[in-house]
Amino acid sequence: MTAKRRGAQLGMLAFAVLIVMGAYAGVGLGINGKVPSGMLGYGLGLGGLMLAAYLVLAKFAPWADPLLLPLVTLVNGIGLVMIYRIEQTGIDGASATNQLMWTALGVVMFSATLIVLRDHRALQRFTYTAGFAGIVLLILPVLPVIGTEHYGARIWMNLGPFSLQPGEFAKLALVVFFAGYLVAKRDVLALAGRRLLFIDLPRARDLGPVLITWGVSIAVLVAEKDLGTSLLLFGTFIAMLYIATQRTSWVLIGLLLFVGGAILAGQVFSHVEARFEGWLDAESNDLYYRSPGGSYQLMQGLFAIGSGGVLGTGLGQGYPREIPFSFSDFIFDAVGEELGLTGLMAVLMVYALIVQRGLRTSLAARDPFTKLLAGGLSFLLAWQVFIIVGGVTRLIPLTGLVTPFMSAGGSALLANWILIALLVRMSDAARRPPPQAIQDEGMTQVMQR
Repeated sequence: MTAKRRGAQLGMLAFAVLIVMGAYAGVGLGINGKVPSGMLGYGLGLGGLMLAAYLVLAKFAPWADPLLLPLVTLVNGIGLVMIYRIEQTGIDGASATNQLMWTALGVVMFSATLIVLRDHRALQRFTYTAGFAGIVLLILPVLPVIGTEHYGARIWMNLGPFSLQPGEFAKLALVVFFAGYLVAKRDVLALAGRRLLFIDLPRARDLGPVLITWGVSIAVLVAEKDLGTSLLLFGTFIAMLYIATQRTSWVLIGLLLFVGGAILAGQVFSHVEARFEGWLDAESNDLYYRSPGGSYQLMQGLFAIGSGGVLGTGLGQGYPREIPFSFSDFIFDAVGEELGLTGLMAVLMVYALIVQRGLRTSLAARDPFTKLLAGGLSFLLAWQVFIIVGGVTRLIPLTGLVTPFMSAGGSALLANWILIALLVRMSDAARRPPPQAIQDEGMTQVMQR
């Protein structure tokens, strides 16, 4: 990496931290008219963490995409600011200090992934091991003693004084499995069977992988009452299957299976029926006043976004205390109230840029495993953002997922930092020039000196 590239990336990283600190100051000014006393500490903490991440990246992945780390720093920092703002209202569970500690641990996981995993293609050798690990991680919350239920979903497990959502890490393991499996089987899965209208349907004997994945996603929905993870896993597999085979028929089959499964689950399982009921009839007084269930939290979030308008009430000027779980599930609505539609669009644009850089890595990859893994991880992030934003804006039913990098909590934050580390590692391999080009560039720099 040349000095010019290093300087540009470091400058973008510093700019992201400055934006976060400006927002942090805005919260204090909006609440009591003065800059928060702990601003310097938070600024140095966040800046130091990201500088450490940059140094690891510069040493172990020097040719990686220069935008990934600054973009993630920005969205993670905005999440810290909003959690700090919500903490000032006295809501239990909102702690900017704890979230900064989780961010520090996330950066450690990011750095460890880059240091240990020098060649991401080694993951292909562990295809079925990753699949087994993913299934085990999904099962753990269902087991007695260690598994525990919160807010109707059994997705947590106890580790002494701490709790963990193993499903967040299961997603990464299963994407690795999907990538390795589809590389080996893509030629078979791409074969066409009968033609229906203008679509070449796959052979009946090749429907097994889709049906098994669909069955696992339904099992997650039934056993753990986790609609979000169920939808996320099945949608990601269908997207990766399309990337591997370029067959539109797989997408249509996936949609039919999902719609059929959703209708069946809504008829059979009461918790799924309640989700759909709250979505379709959110304005019902009977549902609204069934606090905090029913549609109460959904409508409170929509009221907040509506009151924010185009430009928002201003940082520190909203009422996030009125939104249940404003620091986790509904942090997107809290942002919408204080930053308005403009702020929400800016946040979504940052997510879109992260996904775009991941897909660009997929397109530039030189081997099929990297193409599928980078594409799958990028879609996983994009699909999660769509599901949570669609849920809190009533585009689709609520699922219980959290906004990546922004919502309070540790499991999702750690898993997403590992996801970014994998994208960084793959972008470094995709963007790295041939050895001769690197040697020629080094000789040019020496001659210029």
